[in-house]
Amino acid sequence: MITFEKALAAVIAVTLVNGFFSTNMFEEYKEMYSDKIERLEAENVSLKDELSYFDKYGIEVDVTMYQPTYYQTDSDPDVTADGTKIRISKASEYKFVALSRNLLKRWGGPFDYGDFILLKGADKKNGVYQVRDTMNPKWVNVVDILESKDVEPYKYTDAHIFKLNWLNKEKEIKNG
Repeated sequence: MITFEKALAAVIAVTLVNGFFSTNMFEEYKEMYSDKIERLEAENVSLKDELSYFDKYGIEVDVTMYQPTYYQTDSDPDVTADGTKIRISKASEYKFVALSRNLLKRWGGPFDYGDFILLKGADKKNGVYQVRDTMNPKWVNVVDILESKDVEPYKYTDAHIFKLNWLNKEKEIKNG
């Protein structure tokens, strides 16, 4: 018959042996992957430098406008891509923008729905806008400003957008 002391000793022995081999195995993995870790850390530093460039100079975009109509949006022109319901007659008052997909997080970009952006280089349209909509996939590096039906079409090239992080941090705090 196995006594409690013998069973406990066996469990402790197995645990010690297992711990010894696991520790040695992790040391080998550490040596094996250390080059990859160093390479990824260097790449991370490089990407952070690149992002700081965008924080300083912004992302160069073309700026156009769209109106909440069936022909320029979809079958629900009074609902943006993030689900926000708007009054079509007051579209210009919202200060909402649609971004080309390459600029949105779900497609690998730096912006998300609800983010605030600063638009510069768009003459009278410079200012702070909120990302609420998505553009057709054919567009790249384009900001589309939501406008009312009576606004004349316009286009600006070589404008820059900046993410306003201080507003997004406040949003994160409220949302937990």
